[in-house]
Amino acid sequence: MTQRTVLVVLFEGVQSLDVTGPLEVFHGAAHAVGDPAAGYDVRTASLDGGPVRTSSGLRLVPDTDLASAPVPHTLVVPGGDGNHHEDDPLTRWLAAHGPRAERLVSVCTGAMLLARAGLLDGRRVTTHWAFCDRLAREHPAVTVDPDPIFVRDGNVATSAGVTSGIDLALALVEEDHGREAALTIARYLVVFLRRPGNQAQFSAQLAAQTASRSPLREVQRWVSEHPGGDLSVEALAERARLSPRHFARAFRAETGTTPGRYVDRVRVEHARRLLEETPDGIEEISRSCGYGTPEAMRRAFVRTLGTPPADYRRRFRPTP
Repeated sequence: MTQRTVLVVLFEGVQSLDVTGPLEVFHGAAHAVGDPAAGYDVRTASLDGGPVRTSSGLRLVPDTDLASAPVPHTLVVPGGDGNHHEDDPLTRWLAAHGPRAERLVSVCTGAMLLARAGLLDGRRVTTHWAFCDRLAREHPAVTVDPDPIFVRDGNVATSAGVTSGIDLALALVEEDHGREAALTIARYLVVFLRRPGNQAQFSAQLAAQTASRSPLREVQRWVSEHPGGDLSVEALAERARLSPRHFARAFRAETGTTPGRYVDRVRVEHARRLLEETPDGIEEISRSCGYGTPEAMRRAFVRTLGTPPADYRRRFRPTP
């Protein structure tokens, strides 16, 4: 195996978890593979090689300056509060040196830096949910998907907020060294191997707005607490004491989604938790989550997560 160089860019105001999360994953690869020479040569660099202070006040000392850093296999750009623009020295360095890396990776708002450097034009990407609209508005040549926790488009990989950088790093280790290596690292870090990239950044309750009217809030609570119940529009409208048509219109206006989509997302999330946390069979879970049949649950999982329930359980349930 060939050792791959990973270079993590540091700057004033960088988000510390955006740096340390992927670093822990890549550093763990040598142990997981069982051959130090086959892991990753992980280095950090700032523009002048000097220490930087993170957004939380933590002081990080880089290994070198960017001018002296080797051309990496994987270039990781974390997010943070630094004020960068197209003429910023860091942006210019990324524009000049980013294309030389075999793999470009951003964590959280690091995607903003890559976009300003012109490295995301024509790509499908994601970033922290709070910055998706801004990224799309400022860089119309970039296709921004606000939902997934990470997105792969060719040699460019972008992740959402903070901890999703760990998910993306585990995915890259799995790509480079196989599933067992990534699983070993995930066990050591006590995280799942691994949340699928198209898993949503939010739960259904967070993704949808909370309704302002009490009857609709009660319906949202009822759906979350009774995923296996009758959650048809007619049944939910009766609970809200509204006509089905009025209920559907009001629910969408106040939550930003339709009742059906909200129910679908709640049921998938509940089924995911049962697959991850219990030994219950898929048929039992499908009934308890309101699907009725395993096939109906399978279709919902493939549509939402891109993987059937059985594969999800094998890949994402922690192994004792």
